[in-house]
Amino acid sequence: MRFILNVLWFIFGSGFLLALGYGLAALVCFLLIVTIPFGVAALRLAVYAMWPFGRTVVSSPGAGVASGLANILWVVLAGWWLALTHLIAGVAQCITVIGIPFGIANFKLVPVAFWPLGREIVELD
Repeated sequence: MRFILNVLWFIFGSGFLLALGYGLAALVCFLLIVTIPFGVAALRLAVYAMWPFGRTVVSSPGAGVASGLANILWVVLAGWWLALTHLIAGVAQCITVIGIPFGIANFKLVPVAFWPLGREIVELD
C-alpha cells in the first residue's frame, strides 16, 4: 500500500515538484561552499518529499549545539516559509477525502522543513 501511495504522491501529490525544488535548493547551497550543511539537509528533504509514505523523522543522537545554531539560521532564511507552504498545501489537500493521505504527508513534512538539521529520516519497518 505504501508503494501505491508513494507513486500517487509522486505523480499527483506534488512529490516530483517538491523534490525538484529541494534538489535545486541543494545545488545552490553546494555552490555557495559555506552552506554545504544546508545542501545536505535539502537533499534529505528532497528524498523525503519524493517518497514520504513508510518513513518518519527522528532526532539524531549526535546533533549538537552547532546544528541547533544552524537551524536558527535555516528558520530565518527558509524554514518558516517552507513549513508554512507545506501547512497550507496540507490543509488544501485535506478538503477532499481522496486528498487526506496527501495532506497528512504534507503535515509530516512541516517539522523537518522547519528544523531539518539534527534529524534523521528512517524507514518505519
